[in-house]
Amino acid sequence: MAYTIETHGLTKAFKGHRVLESLDLHVAPGEVFALLGPNGAGKTTTVRILATLESPDGGTARVAGHDVVTQPGKVRERISLTAQEAAVDGVLTGAENLRMMARLRRVPDPRQRAAELLERFDLQDAADRRVATYSGGMRRRLDLALGLVTQPAVIFLDEPSTGLDPRSRLAVWEAVKQLKDEGATILLTTQYLEEADRLADRIAVLNHGRIAAQGTAAELKQRVAGETLELFFADDAQLAQAQRTLRGRPDPDTLSLKVPADGPHDVKRALDALDGVPIDRLELHAPTLDDVFLSLT
Repeated sequence: MAYTIETHGLTKAFKGHRVLESLDLHVAPGEVFALLGPNGAGKTTTVRILATLESPDGGTARVAGHDVVTQPGKVRERISLTAQEAAVDGVLTGAENLRMMARLRRVPDPRQRAAELLERFDLQDAADRRVATYSGGMRRRLDLALGLVTQPAVIFLDEPSTGLDPRSRLAVWEAVKQLKDEGATILLTTQYLEEADRLADRIAVLNHGRIAAQGTAAELKQRVAGETLELFFADDAQLAQAQRTLRGRPDPDTLSLKVPADGPHDVKRALDALDGVPIDRLELHAPTLDDVFLSLT
């Protein structure tokens, strides 16, 4: 199939330090693809290369059918980049920022396009205020709006909700979902595992410039671990007795014991084995992206 974003053997080093090591990515049209990884894993470098802000040392990369090295102008016509720091002018108002960007991108009716985006990102009431007075969430929403002046086919979001309060983060997530519904291809980097879980069709975990694993959130969770049964007890003696029976992972601080439990049969087997040992309560935990992240990085 024809991929909207495609890299083969992508490498990049800074001052002799390899940041990307033979990176292969394939993002389908209309897909939300998330890059997870610790600081320094190569997420932002990947985005900067794909957005033509950095040149790779080796390998190839194509975005929207164009080579990022030999056809950077063609790539820039099709993309939008929202970087970690909001690229907005604090001296201008929100409306002025949008009208200026629309004129720079030769949009036929800058005033109308600005009005549409202000409404879409719930910034109408602040349209005539200087951006320096905006909250962090408002600045981030304006930054996203600036990137959509020309309705790009490919959108790069580099940690778009970092530092935002929960309400502002939800607003950004809703904007991403709407962009996907409209057919945009989105590459998202994030430190928030819940963000990737809720937004991404597929996820790649980067570690030391390489892909440690990729797939859907469900596939990654299944790869790392199954469900875990956590049993809580009233005292140390009961916890010790349960550990001798089930050989699980005890937590003396919470007086709990964790044992693998892939399905109801395992839960029943564990409870039957503890017949006679009082249990305060039990919890069944599904694997999370936190487990995936910590296991792979």
